[in-house]
Amino acid sequence: MPITFDDLTATLERHQVAVYLAAIAAGAAFGIAVPASGPVLEHAINPSIAALLYVTFLQVPVARIGAAVRDVRFIAALLVVNFVVVPLVVSAVLPLVPDEAALRVGVLLVLLCPCVDYVIVFSGLAGGDGHRLLAATPLLLLLQMALLPVYLTIFLGDELAAAVDAGPFVTAFVVLIAIPLALAWATQSGARRSARLGSLSTGAGSAMVPLMALVLFVVVGSQIHALDDHGRSVTSVVGVYVLFLIVMTVLGLLISRPFGVGVTGRRAVAFSGATRNSLVVLPLALALPGEMSAIAGSAVVTQTLIEVLGMVVLVAVIPRITR
Repeated sequence: MPITFDDLTATLERHQVAVYLAAIAAGAAFGIAVPASGPVLEHAINPSIAALLYVTFLQVPVARIGAAVRDVRFIAALLVVNFVVVPLVVSAVLPLVPDEAALRVGVLLVLLCPCVDYVIVFSGLAGGDGHRLLAATPLLLLLQMALLPVYLTIFLGDELAAAVDAGPFVTAFVVLIAIPLALAWATQSGARRSARLGSLSTGAGSAMVPLMALVLFVVVGSQIHALDDHGRSVTSVVGVYVLFLIVMTVLGLLISRPFGVGVTGRRAVAFSGATRNSLVVLPLALALPGEMSAIAGSAVVTQTLIEVLGMVVLVAVIPRITR
């Protein structure tokens, strides 16, 4: 009996964690085996992330976004955890990061921004409310882009924060957020009148796992040599990333409880607090001037690797401790 497209999609979704780990391993192997591929893969980072976010946004009907914003308790818990608690935790762990400007910029870039892509997948695997988290994605993106320059100024001071060019932030917002979001909403609108667009909108979810795997392959493959070149620097922050992941998982579960959020919502808030937006902020790190870009980029990619492994553990642990 031939394997259908639906069968293949279902298989990928059932084994998506293994697919993501395989993509990371394949990207690392390819980057090491073909060093000249690094610059080519680096140019593919933004387009692949934009495609992933387009598909992500396509699964959020405009009406559902309005309903999510009106879910005051869940949204309040999500925003407090990500934009109040996270900066406080970052301020507590930042002294553990070596006093190297580029390294600290990379750590701050990645830890201060909540994830908007594979957090939905991992939260869903752990029984979290992925639908509400997905609907809150545009709000999380807008707020982190607005607040990140403020946070960087607070943590780094005006002089060092000024080294982080605002141009890439604007470019990232337009290319990675505004355009995919506008295209997704246009597709949804056209789907009411066009059967072809309707089929595209309905079937877009099947592309999530392959696109996520593509992004991980491209990111790791393009940056593996930078990790090798700055191994000592990035190794020094591995413990910081692990500590952050553990602390924010616990705080996310605890802090969301007083907001009256149910078990599935608490799991989603915990995953959102612990998971960072490394894939979206990587282009910002790579746009930093001079040698800062390589070190900051390595710090961001290192966080990605630690986080994906951590997510595999949390998918097994969180359902057991939140029954």
